[in-house]
Amino acid sequence: MKIYRNIDDYDQEKGAVVTIGTFDGLHHGHQEILKKVVNSSIEKKLSSVVLTFFPHPRTILNKYNNIRMIDTLDEKINQLDKIGIDSLIIQPFDKSFSLLTADQYIKDFLVEKLKLKHIIIGYDHRFGKGREASVVDLKSYSKEYNFTVEEIEAKEIETIKISSSKIRNSINEGDLETTKKYLGRNFKLTGKIIKGDGLGKKINYPTANIFIKEKYKIIPKDGVYFIRTLIKNKSFNGMMNIGHRPTIGSNDKSIEVHLFNFNQDIYNKEISIDIILKIRDEKKFSSIEALKQQLKKDENYCLKLINK
Repeated sequence: MKIYRNIDDYDQEKGAVVTIGTFDGLHHGHQEILKKVVNSSIEKKLSSVVLTFFPHPRTILNKYNNIRMIDTLDEKINQLDKIGIDSLIIQPFDKSFSLLTADQYIKDFLVEKLKLKHIIIGYDHRFGKGREASVVDLKSYSKEYNFTVEEIEAKEIETIKISSSKIRNSINEGDLETTKKYLGRNFKLTGKIIKGDGLGKKINYPTANIFIKEKYKIIPKDGVYFIRTLIKNKSFNGMMNIGHRPTIGSNDKSIEVHLFNFNQDIYNKEISIDIILKIRDEKKFSSIEALKQQLKKDENYCLKLINK
């Protein structure tokens, strides 16, 4: 997959099957669109192109919107690469881009720069200054500029329409089972392992503290989670605490991971964690010993899940 960091850099002469969107989370609905793009491009002997935006348009259109993303940009790129897209264009979304009229957007960008021949788009797609145009308008433009439009309806699971907003809500609530159902995979956190205060080691539960540099990444609700990770091509299970560690009176929020049967030095390494299930809420214990006893119960619960 070729990656372009601006639509002006796109240099392919071949006509394109295009889809457009932020595609946050690349959930089942997104995946359906993207597979159609790949299959259609093969059938029509055209290039498959995804046009996405960064940062999220909502953060530019409303400066008070602090929307958190399901995937970091790198995570999104990795997921798209697996699907088999030919070209990914990551268009910087700024104020000037947001002021393009629908006509400018279609003619100057999609038709002239991308050589648009066929567009596959979600039913709720809007474009142009102030979100002025819809799929109905896109179909009108298609007659003028000689391309075809394929509209995709909402993907439903158990009669609930999938959306990135619903997935963000399930992550915020710590409901990782619903999140997985919508995404088709486990929700991930990716970050760098940094040194903590060493308390975990003192109570025989050594932890790796995870630093996530992308401040826009959504973090699940505070609590203890059953997790899985891959280190040097070997899978390890463990548990993770997200929160403020009230038992020791900490004010700083942290993400700490304890891996079972693991003793490697992984400080300063990048780690990607699959979050499987929330075990319990974070709580304040009467003593460090009481905390230690609860951690043992948490570990036993996780081990039962592994051996199911």
